[in-house]
Amino acid sequence: MRGLSAGPEPSAARGTFQAVSTAVAVLAALALLVSACGTGGTGARDEGPADASSVAGTPAAPTPSPSDTPRPVDAVRLVKDDPKVSPSVKRGLKPCVADEYPVDVSYGKLTGSSADDIVINVLTCGDAVGLGAYVYREQAGDHYENVFAAEDPPVYAEIDRGDLVVTKQVYERGDPVSNPSGEDVITYRWSGSRFTKAFSTRNEYSKAVGGSAAASKAADEPEPVPEPPS
Repeated sequence: MRGLSAGPEPSAARGTFQAVSTAVAVLAALALLVSACGTGGTGARDEGPADASSVAGTPAAPTPSPSDTPRPVDAVRLVKDDPKVSPSVKRGLKPCVADEYPVDVSYGKLTGSSADDIVINVLTCGDAVGLGAYVYREQAGDHYENVFAAEDPPVYAEIDRGDLVVTKQVYERGDPVSNPSGEDVITYRWSGSRFTKAFSTRNEYSKAVGGSAAASKAADEPEPVPEPPS
C-alpha cells in the first residue's frame, strides 16, 4: 500500500536534526568566545602586562626643550674692535699657538638683561697674567656694549651667583710672578646702568711657602760694597 512507503522519512529527519544541532553548537562556541574576550577572561590580553605607554592616564614623555647654551661670540674680534680697550692690551692680544688666543670667556646673568652677558679676560701666553677684564652687554641688533673694564694687571673677572667678582694680585718688591704677596677680591653689582662696588676682601699669603720669603729677602738685602784695592 502507498501509505507504507513513508518509511525512509525518519532517517531524513534525523539528518536534518543533526545539522541543526551542529549549527547551534558552533554558534554557542562563538558566543562563549566573544563573551570571554568582552568580560576580561582569559584571552589575548593574558599574554603579558600592557605596555606602560598604553595605560590610560599615563602622561607621555616630555619633549626635550631646545638647549639654553648661549650663542658664542668672537671674543678676540670683540676686544680688538672695542675703542674702550687700551692699545697696550690690544697689542698683547696675540695668538700663543697657531690661532689660539689667550682669552677666557664666560657667559651669565649680570646686568638683568634677557640675554647672557659676556665676561672676557685677556691673559699673557707664558704666565697667564691677566692684562684686562671686560663685561659686554648685548644690545639691539646683535651689538655688544662694554659696560665694565679693569686694565690694572694682574686682574681677573668672574661671575659668581649674579655678581661680578674681580681679583687683583698684589705684588711686593721681589715677589715672583708665580707667588704674589696677596690679592684683593672686589665684588661689583649692577645698579641699573653701571657696576658699583659692593664690598672687597684683602687676602695676604704666607711668605714662608713657595720660595717668596727667600726671594723677598734677597731683594731687600743691600749689595756688598767692593773693597778698595790695596
